[in-house]
Amino acid sequence: MAIQQSDVKYTAVATAENGRDGKVTGTSGNLDVVVNPPKAMGGNGAGTNPEELFAAGYSACFQGALGVVARNEKVDITGSTVTAEVGIGQNDEGFGIIVAIKASIPTVDAAKAQELIEKAHQVCPYSKATRGNIEVSLAVA
Repeated sequence: MAIQQSDVKYTAVATAENGRDGKVTGTSGNLDVVVNPPKAMGGNGAGTNPEELFAAGYSACFQGALGVVARNEKVDITGSTVTAEVGIGQNDEGFGIIVAIKASIPTVDAAKAQELIEKAHQVCPYSKATRGNIEVSLAVA
């Protein structure tokens, strides 16, 4: 179910200039980055890129969702990390992305870690936004 405008608690605003070969700034004053295509896509790789920014946001959001799930289940996930790998490539419709989420949770066994990340995938806002649109794989690191 979609949220309504009246339910929004915060809105992030960012503006891009010159697309994949320019810069992105945020109205908070905390984001001001050069954006360049990565070398693998023919660019100079001097700046970040949309996929890296998406990976940063997704990994942080997923880690937050993992924390919510762990607290609800009273499971200690101290020292855990979440890595998001965002790949871009051509598909039948032009270009598309694919995501691999890898979580390291050293305080629990692999089976419990897998259970936690699957539950986090159900509550993470990024996972909800991408569900049914792109392939997202989950793994315990």
